[in-house]
Amino acid sequence: MSKTLIAYFSASGETARLAKTLAGVTGGDLFEIKPQTNYTAADLNWNDSSSRSTLEMKDDKSRPAMAAPADVAQYDVVFVGFPIWWYEAPHIIETFLESCDLSGKTVVPFGTSGGSSMGKTAQILAPSCPGAKVLSGKVLRASSSEADVKAWVDSLHLA
Repeated sequence: MSKTLIAYFSASGETARLAKTLAGVTGGDLFEIKPQTNYTAADLNWNDSSSRSTLEMKDDKSRPAMAAPADVAQYDVVFVGFPIWWYEAPHIIETFLESCDLSGKTVVPFGTSGGSSMGKTAQILAPSCPGAKVLSGKVLRASSSEADVKAWVDSLHLA
């Protein structure tokens, strides 16, 4: 398999668990996409129309600041993981993608959700990584087995 990075944003730990399983399956390196200002429980309350996450997701131009940049130069494949918010990736994912030169790389989105699909996530993210091949990705459970994750990775034919 190509040199692989698993970059992920995890607000509650669910996506982090899945990213670690994916790293074990691929032998890839992990990079946590951390916001400059951590999200509190109140920030993540999607029932509150004035919560931080709600306001960010209502603004397509929102790009929450990251705590630290990533160096993706040595990688051929970049898996990008996140919880599904409002049927798409949180805007900090676009912050991450836009901060990297992903030209010539394969970007594979993966999400965690209690019931949402990937929807149009790949199409929404593609403009944030010009020159990259963006795959459609998949929503998985944080509790997905190593065998399930491996079957998905194998189906991508990345080698």
